[in-house]
Amino acid sequence: MATLDIVIAFGVRLLLVLLFLPFSAADKIFNFRGAVGQAREAVHATAPAVTLILIGVCVEIGMSLCILTGFCDRAAAFVMAGYCGVTALLWKQFWKPGDFWAGGEGRALFWDFLKNFALAGGFLLITFGTGASSVQGFLADPLSSTHPYSATREARP
Repeated sequence: MATLDIVIAFGVRLLLVLLFLPFSAADKIFNFRGAVGQAREAVHATAPAVTLILIGVCVEIGMSLCILTGFCDRAAAFVMAGYCGVTALLWKQFWKPGDFWAGGEGRALFWDFLKNFALAGGFLLITFGTGASSVQGFLADPLSSTHPYSATREARP
C-alpha cells in the first residue's frame, strides 16, 4: 500500500506543477522576447520586464522541483500560490477589455484568472493541509517538509 501512496502523492504533485515545469518555464526560455513583451504590458519598461521573466523562470523551475521532491515543499507551495495570485492580477485582468457579458477577451481572461486562483488553492493544500492546526505548524517551521514519499509519513505539526 505504501507504493500506491507514493505514486498518488507524486502524481498529484506532478499535475499541480506540470503547467509550470516544463511548459511555462520552457516557453519563457525559448520565447524570451515574447515573454518580455507580455511582461512589458504590465510594467511598461524593458529592464523590470526582463527581471520579472527571469524571476518567473526561477520560481517555476525551483519551486516546482521542491514540490516534486518534497524538499521544503510547504514553503515552495506557498510561494507558488502567491505566484499564481500575482500573475492572475497582473496578466489576467478580465475587467479591462470591456463588457464582460458580451464575451470575447474579457470572458476568456476571467476563466484564466479563476484557473490561477484554483491552482493557488491546490498549492495551499500542500502548504497548510486541511486542518487549521497545520497553519500554526507552517508558521512555526515554514521550511519543513510534508515528507510526501515517506513510507511512514510524519504527522504535521
